[in-house]
Amino acid sequence: MKVLKFGGSSLADAPRYLRVTEISMDTHQTDGAAVVLSAPKGVTNALSLLCEQAAGGEDFQPLLDKLNDTVSGIANSLNDELEGFEYNRVIAFIDSQLAVLKKHLQGINLLGVAPDNVAAGILSIGEYISVTLFGAILTAKGVTNRIIDPVKYILADGEYLDSIADVSLSKARFTDVPVDGSEFLIMPGFVAANEEGQKVTLGRNGSDYSAAILAACIDASCCEIWTDVDGVYNADPNQVEGAVLLDKLTYQEAMELSYFGAKVLHPKTIGPIAQHHIPCLIRNTLNPAAPGTLISNEKSEKWTSVKGISQLDNVTMFNVAGPGLKGMVGMASRVFEVMSNANISISLITQSSSEYSISFCIQSKDANKALNLLEDAFALELQNQLLDPIEVRNDLAIVTLVGDGMRQTKGLAARFFYSLAQARVNNVAIAQGSSERSISTVIETKRAKKAVKVIHQNFFSDRHTIDVFLVGCGNVGSELLAQIAKQQPTLLARNIQLRVYGMANSRKLLLNSQGIDLSGDWKAALESAREGLSVERLDQFVNDNSLVNPVIVDCISHEAIANQYVDMMESGFHVVTPNKKANTSAMEYYRKLRKTAQATNRQYLYETTVGAGLPVIDNLQKLFSAGDVLHRFEGILSGSLSYVFGKLDEGMTLSQATKTAKQNGFTEPDPRDDLSGMDVARKLLIMAREADLALELSDIEIESVLPPGFAETCSVDEFMTQLPELDEAFAARVEDAKSEGKVLRYIGSIEDGKCKVSIQAVPPSNPLSQVKDGENALAINSDYYNPIPYVIRGYGAGGTVTAAGVFADILRTMPWKQMAY
Repeated sequence: MKVLKFGGSSLADAPRYLRVTEISMDTHQTDGAAVVLSAPKGVTNALSLLCEQAAGGEDFQPLLDKLNDTVSGIANSLNDELEGFEYNRVIAFIDSQLAVLKKHLQGINLLGVAPDNVAAGILSIGEYISVTLFGAILTAKGVTNRIIDPVKYILADGEYLDSIADVSLSKARFTDVPVDGSEFLIMPGFVAANEEGQKVTLGRNGSDYSAAILAACIDASCCEIWTDVDGVYNADPNQVEGAVLLDKLTYQEAMELSYFGAKVLHPKTIGPIAQHHIPCLIRNTLNPAAPGTLISNEKSEKWTSVKGISQLDNVTMFNVAGPGLKGMVGMASRVFEVMSNANISISLITQSSSEYSISFCIQSKDANKALNLLEDAFALELQNQLLDPIEVRNDLAIVTLVGDGMRQTKGLAARFFYSLAQARVNNVAIAQGSSERSISTVIETKRAKKAVKVIHQNFFSDRHTIDVFLVGCGNVGSELLAQIAKQQPTLLARNIQLRVYGMANSRKLLLNSQGIDLSGDWKAALESAREGLSVERLDQFVNDNSLVNPVIVDCISHEAIANQYVDMMESGFHVVTPNKKANTSAMEYYRKLRKTAQATNRQYLYETTVGAGLPVIDNLQKLFSAGDVLHRFEGILSGSLSYVFGKLDEGMTLSQATKTAKQNGFTEPDPRDDLSGMDVARKLLIMAREADLALELSDIEIESVLPPGFAETCSVDEFMTQLPELDEAFAARVEDAKSEGKVLRYIGSIEDGKCKVSIQAVPPSNPLSQVKDGENALAINSDYYNPIPYVIRGYGAGGTVTAAGVFADILRTMPWKQMAY
């Protein structure tokens, strides 16, 4: 015979009761069935609230009427569906139960409190109504059935509202119960009786526990727990995207997972089935075809190492410490005796090797009670300063890694704690079971969801996540979004999940917890956004949504944003940017950026600040990391000036070339930013600092294309109108160079620790003479590259290549797995 338990949404209405009937009748025909039922969905919560309303002197009649409508409504619907349904008997039972309930509520109203023994009877009403409805369905279908009242059969000990069954004594009471399949057995869950025969309840998940008890008492071949999920997942699927359904768990693994917070199971449920070696199958009422998860002595052949990650919330940690603990025999036993006598369950224990302190975790609901009891028990030690004041830390969670195979797998603990570091989570306490079946860490509750996500990603998934927040949606930013949208299928095929969760301009911030639809009208959505950009708001959003790998991409050329990079990294963001302002700020800030990136383990990537999409910075860093020393550098670092000076070769005037470059998107919105030479100077300074030269922007000698003071204060349009005034003089310089067989190029150079930006006439033999049309070229002379320089050349201007370079930097923020399996 098999025991089947149904509850929750499985018993929400008449159609679902009928579905449960079909499932259980199929089992009864082949194996014989004993069904344990919870209350109809929402009924137990309503009964609990009725007790609270009555005790608080509130009017409970409206809720009582609603409860009557709910259960009577199920009976009415079943009567309409089934011929021969014993409607009058069922309604009479419901009416009698609710009449008794009303009398109890009136008594509670007078007392101002609901005594536990009375509350136990009230809270179990739903289960008795449920089995009455179910029995009537079976009778209408011609199935012989028997309702087993657990008050007569299951003996339990403990509090009225949270008792523990004595399975061995209860089993002896089941001798008159037929287990040959001749009768369909039905039992209300959640209920038992104490030695005095008084009704008690079995606490949270009591109906699952009842099913396990019944299975043990009748020596069932299997205990099936039917829920609204397909089985046990390796993490909470409501919190972790990509949580994996487990095919099998051993009893020990199931106990560890349930003890540390897995919601599908409760530790009390595992006890009876493990003790009597009864297989337990977790299945889905809404998807009966799913195979479910088998809990038995059988190990999974698919998941051989780590089985799952659980999270236990609402935890408080106590730390009992002081000189009186060291070498004092019996102090630990006194601490735990206090907890045991108060019936307070301890979830985790750690003790320092110096014997100076003992820490343990309990459920937060018991924290005040525990503190008062400890202070009373150790009043003398506290008074004489043998113990320090007892430390209490609230708002904690326990995250646990579970699996039988962990004993044979090296490096799991290292990967576990690496994951926590990656999630920027601090360990409050650490514990590992002596069986090596579990590793637990106590952390802040607000960090727990993120920790579980990262641990799951590192242990169970090959998918890497990148959570992007884009600042600046202009030329480069818009192109970047288009490239991301286009590459999404390719990225997913490579197990990379890149989502843009936020975007901002100088005025507004748009956030979406599901990710912004880049194929939709995101510009309109951004324009209608109501909040402004701040690091604090982004940090809050990341924490609220437990994002694993947040990246801020700054595509706006504002110094105010660049000045916040340190704050961004300290808040847990990687920073990717083509903005040159940060790296060319004061040397002190430049050094602080690097120290912060190293201290926070965040990536600070700025490849596109020099050469747009060309791999300039990365190659320089690799050279210098390998011990190379820079002797001389020269190059064309501005795609816009490369284009302008190339057009001068073709006979265009300075103003014509600049206008054409602006129209083609090669220049900054204000061409003066390019023609002044300051943009090239910033790029040169970045390269100089990469070569470990401690220079400031003011140290760079700059020859501007524009005369000093030319059109500085006017608008861009006015500047473009005045620019032809320079054509004649500049044409003369072009002709002078041509007369010598040379061409003009705008070149940045580093030599002897000095930086210079200038207009130079270069001969055809110089490789830079051929660089035009927006190309960049860089020649590096060093210890390793001498006398022939290391040359990097390619397209270095425009939104497309810059966005592509930024995109490449974003992909470098992926937390590639570096820990050994």
